Amino acid sequence: MRAFSIFSTPQGLGDAARLERRHMLARMGLGWLAMMQVMMFAFPGYLRSDAMAPDNLATLDQAIFLMNWISLVLTVPVMLYCAWPVWGGALRSLARGRINMDVPVALGIVAAFLPSAHTTWAGRGEVYFDSVTMFVAFLLTARYLELCARQSIGAGGAHQLIERLRDSISVRANQVAFWFVVVQLALAFIVGAVWYAYMPEHAIGVMVALLVMSCPCAMAMAVPTAVAAAHASLSAAPAGSDADVQELARQTAAVARQNLYGAVAWHLLMTPLAAIGWVAPWLAAVTMLVSSLAVAGNSWKLYRRRNRALAVGGWQGVGLNGSM
Repeated sequence: MRAFSIFSTPQGLGDAARLERRHMLARMGLGWLAMMQVMMFAFPGYLRSDAMAPDNLATLDQAIFLMNWISLVLTVPVMLYCAWPVWGGALRSLARGRINMDVPVALGIVAAFLPSAHTTWAGRGEVYFDSVTMFVAFLLTARYLELCARQSIGAGGAHQLIERLRDSISVRANQVAFWFVVVQLALAFIVGAVWYAYMPEHAIGVMVALLVMSCPCAMAMAVPTAVAAAHASLSAAPAGSDADVQELARQTAAVARQNLYGAVAWHLLMTPLAAIGWVAPWLAAVTMLVSSLAVAGNSWKLYRRRNRALAVGGWQGVGLNGSM
């Protein structure tokens, strides 16, 4: 891969960082494999309807019972190995008396897994193993992108300026993400309690969807991906002057703000739909991935825009829409 790609291993990366990268990739791969299998075994449950003929319904229920047990077996490694960084991050955060993004993630996973395991044992009710594995796989994908972005840092004065920019804008992004998590957690439990009072059979699904959407993955990627795009563009085509570096820094800050507030707006749009029961847990996981990929794509456009501008003869004065 090209030296300035965020997915290539940077030169000089320490052994600990290389091991972290390998473990993250292994967890992500296993999470995707388990997700695809569990989604396949969950398919009979999607077909079930009380309007079916009694004989067909009985046969389908037997198939669902068997598939639920297979899904449980496949989900356990996801819980114990793939989601291990989530458990560690949540416990360390709570031990310090703080709430980070791992706390709502852990709550969402537990809130979906434990009732599903009980339902499988009892042989009746709805399970959410597909939502659990999908959420973990998508979460690890977003975090792997973030990890690659954080490790793609070059050397030199221009790169150091971009790093100082990261430090200055990360403060605001962390504040927004923190209050978003706090509000979303409170909302998830309040809405879940209201649903439990009136329609208890749907309370868990609604609460899990809100907890999944409380994960600020896209917000956490807002600054790292924009900064990674700036580093990649500098590695591909070093700045020719201080004015070029300042322009790149301005564009990077603008893209980071777009990423951050765009992710907030997306979550605020989807949250009411989840609260009224229109967003299933698996769909909430999909929206989380979509928002994370949108953030990564918007940052990638910064890299492409600068390279195109340099190719046609100049970078200064190029706006966010690519016009001169």
